[in-house]
Amino acid sequence: MTTPTSARGRRRAPTRIERAAGRAAALQKPRVILALLLLLALTCVMLLDGYLRAEVGGDQRVRTGASSGKVPDRILDGGPILTFRGGQATTVSVPAKTIALTFDDGPNPTYTPQVLKILQQYDVPATFFLVGSMVSRYPGIVKTMVQQGNEVGIHTFTHVDLSYQSDARINREMQQTQLALAGAAGITTTLFRAPYSSETDAIDNYSWPVYKKLGDEGYTSVFVDTDSDDWKRPGVSKIVKWATPSGTRGAAVLFHDAGGERSQTIKALPAYIKKMKAKGYTFTTVSGVVEKRNAASRQTAAASTTTDGGATTGLTEAGVTGTGTASGTGNGSGPGAGTAPNGEGGTAPGGGAGAGTRATAVSRLQAAHRTATGMTLYEGKALIVAVAIAEWALPVLSGLLFVVGVAVMGRFGMMLLIARRHYRQRNKRRFSWGPTVTRPVSVIVPAYNEKECIANTLESLARSTHPIEVIVVDDGSTDGTSEIARAAADQLGMHNVRVIRQENAGKPAALNNGVRNASYDIVVMMDGDTVFEPETVRHLVQPFADPGVGAVAGNAKVGNRNTLIGAWQHIEYVMGFNLDRRMYDLLRCMPTIPGAIGAFRREAVLGVGGMSEDTLAEDTDITIAMHRAGWRVVYQEHAKAWTEAPGSLKQLWSQRYRWSYGTMQALWKHRKSLTDRGPSGRFGRVGMPLVVLFQIVTPVFAPLIDVFTVYSMIFVDFEAALLAWLAVLGVQLACAAYAFRLDGEKYRYLAMMPLQQLAYRQMMYLVLIHSCITALTGGRLRWQKLKRTGEVGTPAGVSG
Repeated sequence: MTTPTSARGRRRAPTRIERAAGRAAALQKPRVILALLLLLALTCVMLLDGYLRAEVGGDQRVRTGASSGKVPDRILDGGPILTFRGGQATTVSVPAKTIALTFDDGPNPTYTPQVLKILQQYDVPATFFLVGSMVSRYPGIVKTMVQQGNEVGIHTFTHVDLSYQSDARINREMQQTQLALAGAAGITTTLFRAPYSSETDAIDNYSWPVYKKLGDEGYTSVFVDTDSDDWKRPGVSKIVKWATPSGTRGAAVLFHDAGGERSQTIKALPAYIKKMKAKGYTFTTVSGVVEKRNAASRQTAAASTTTDGGATTGLTEAGVTGTGTASGTGNGSGPGAGTAPNGEGGTAPGGGAGAGTRATAVSRLQAAHRTATGMTLYEGKALIVAVAIAEWALPVLSGLLFVVGVAVMGRFGMMLLIARRHYRQRNKRRFSWGPTVTRPVSVIVPAYNEKECIANTLESLARSTHPIEVIVVDDGSTDGTSEIARAAADQLGMHNVRVIRQENAGKPAALNNGVRNASYDIVVMMDGDTVFEPETVRHLVQPFADPGVGAVAGNAKVGNRNTLIGAWQHIEYVMGFNLDRRMYDLLRCMPTIPGAIGAFRREAVLGVGGMSEDTLAEDTDITIAMHRAGWRVVYQEHAKAWTEAPGSLKQLWSQRYRWSYGTMQALWKHRKSLTDRGPSGRFGRVGMPLVVLFQIVTPVFAPLIDVFTVYSMIFVDFEAALLAWLAVLGVQLACAAYAFRLDGEKYRYLAMMPLQQLAYRQMMYLVLIHSCITALTGGRLRWQKLKRTGEVGTPAGVSG
């Protein structure tokens, strides 16, 4: 904050408000950043959840009909286990009377636990090829799966056809799934099965480079010999039949524990296990298959008298066991990246070599596993935590979205019905507040550095058709406001104007000074940048014919509405503020009399202690105080005031921040009205909940509508989301058009409404979130002065 300089060039001390403004500026920046961080966190949570559900970055295309001319025939005709150890492509077949039972697409919270229970019941191990996004969502199932002695492999993170993807995307799919496994079960794996793959003879020229790349990084790709086609849901008997290999052939058999409705699979699995065991088959994992082949090779080598071990070596290296360990490439995408070797291919956590025969057998069946250590383990656990937060947050946010949607539509419905009733009641030919009020009233104009506007304000009051005295309270202005006011009054021949100067103390103090010096029992309060129509004061004071009325809210209009920001605020004033006031008027719980135009009984103001400095929204504060004191507060639509709305986004932010934060302060100050009896309790139990719901809670969570709409447009169904957004916009346009009709405004400004929803409303959301953060962190701000241009002249000069 710069220190002001006097006319003689000497530096003077800043005023009280200038010091407060400096403190406010220092406090605002970190809170604005925090508000933006909250919005960013919400966006990240939604993006993460969309990515986990393959709605972000997913690719459901499947490559079909491609040539396989570049794939060696021995691979196309080979077994279902493919490795590239030493750069040499080798396949391994399943031994006779052996079943490598495999499951794809899991884990699923409904079906995978049932599959695990059946496998445990029949003492059968299996190999599960897991989708990383599902692993991160259901880590407990994966941990149980591994502890039970089953083997796991990678089925990508988002179940995409990798033959379409770039190397970077392939690396990301593998790395993220490894991290998910590390976070869920403390392991990584060397096994991989590509989504949409089948037998080795289906490898084509597009998928072959993917298998070679992953093989060079230490992965073993696994295909199938026999497909149960359980995903087709053909019936239990057909699933069992199709999963059964011919004769005594061994096979890698494919089932699915996720990816759809799998009740038939659950029923078929026990029958299939019983059938195969009755035929003399044994069940094992993919690593178990390789171990069997290696054992057979070792027996052959021991029985042979020849020293040529090339065939044995080739077979051993083709498997996932042996003395070597898988190692990743330089980019860290390989299965061994960040992991420690485990001698004979690694063990499951807790499965050391000294744990007995059972532990040794389990470790051989899980030889593809590597214990996750270091950053791999920590990053994996961080991923699981982040996903858990997203999984918890999205349902909560969806529920809040429903509540907000109902509240928004309910508010529109209430406003339309009650506003119509208010309009018809107040515009009846026979409607009257009582005897016409003709006695003089006092008009109080608090002013702080209003040199651009004060003359226009006095000029409009000079044409008032109701007898008035004008009290201009100069709150320590440094721009000659009081001199300009006196000169304008002299020029206009206004002998009913008094200019009172006081040290800078803030707007509430200036208003209280004016009330104390008022000569009449009714005081009208207006801002120094506002102009009245000739009939404004006369209309404004008529409700005081009712002795129960203690205050009247006028109809504030945006004068500088021909700019984009001004037009947006014009829509907001007519649709929001004025429709709201009609509703609150009939419900007898008006929360705010606008500072631009309001009238009070002087005795009522003094009776509640005057304008309080406890909050930034002194107008809301005193309005609630008058309700609690038993006075009725009404809205007079025909009393119009033209005010200069903020002309820049920065000024608009400052003003709305003060309004919203001040409203929260006022509500908190008067919270005891919730338990009071009489008029105070009526406002507390009717007005307070409505204000909290419609002016704080709903606007705070209203961004969910826009965030979910954008999310749905980009990642789910663009047309459906767009139609839903347009439908809501249509409802808002209908409400706005009705509000414009009631206020006699021209409809052309409604053309700005779609853009207002896209830009202006988002800023208002951030302002309110900013205010909530300030309230929660205990910040306190003073009244802030906005820069004025004086462009709002007399009402006759304001275009409609």
